[in-house]
Amino acid sequence: MKNKTAVTEFILMGFSTNQNLYILHSGLFAFIYLWALIGNILIIMITTMDQHLHTPMYFFLKNLSILDLCLISTTVPKAIVNALTHSNSISFLGCVMQVFLFVLLAVAELFLLTAMSFDRYAAICHPLHYEVIMNMDTCMHMAAVAWLGGGLTAVMHTAGIFSLSFCGPNVLHQFFCSIPQLLAISCSENLVREIVPIIITVTLDFCCFIFIMVSYIYIFCTVKNVPSTEGQSRAYSTCLPHLVVVVLFLTTGFIAHLKPTSAYPSISDIVISVFYTMVPQTLNPIIYSLRNKAMKTALCMLIEGKLIKK
Repeated sequence: MKNKTAVTEFILMGFSTNQNLYILHSGLFAFIYLWALIGNILIIMITTMDQHLHTPMYFFLKNLSILDLCLISTTVPKAIVNALTHSNSISFLGCVMQVFLFVLLAVAELFLLTAMSFDRYAAICHPLHYEVIMNMDTCMHMAAVAWLGGGLTAVMHTAGIFSLSFCGPNVLHQFFCSIPQLLAISCSENLVREIVPIIITVTLDFCCFIFIMVSYIYIFCTVKNVPSTEGQSRAYSTCLPHLVVVVLFLTTGFIAHLKPTSAYPSISDIVISVFYTMVPQTLNPIIYSLRNKAMKTALCMLIEGKLIKK
């Protein structure tokens, strides 16, 4: 038998070894993270402090901002520190925690986006029954299911991936501990313990995707029959950016986890990962605040100090 040494840490090789590119990557990641941090914190503050925004739509928006804030904080700060210190290592326990938190938050966000699409469907397609369909108890139950579903999925994946053996190369060609890269370097011959959770998760994600698409088909069909051109444009401008971000989040996530993992580093893998780990979390505050009159009004009141006094 060959000697096998258990891996105690992993090396994250998401950044180029070029010094200038190290600085560029860390600067770009820091800018994106800061923007996401400020935008999501502002949304959480506004939707909490303004009594007029205590409605189902803004309840889901606050939960989405919390998830976005936590999700981007799970991977990006560590990547920035690694780029600045030229120390690309992450401990085994740190990798376990990163995988658990990332899966929990990503799956919870997908479930929450599904709930938000249903909320928009109820508001636009059944406006007279909206308050009955989307009462606060229903919203809280939906949010609880999203967090619980994310937690159960995270336990399933974390237990599956780290029950495998890691005794060979410990280099991950990513800026965070991604499941495809961990599977690629595992020395276990039987990967069923993680393949099964992946199949279950992909099936759930696909069902959520179909539900979201069907909801928006009904929404756009209803909006098309609205006699007011202004009402149509307002509905389209609200729903289309949301749909684009959802599709971006899901498709890049699918590609990253279902495409064959190469033994050599690829810039396309890094770019795809950025699109589902950073871009939606940065765009959501822009879509839901700068394009929303009530949010812009509340933001102005917060800046002027009126919201705090209120």
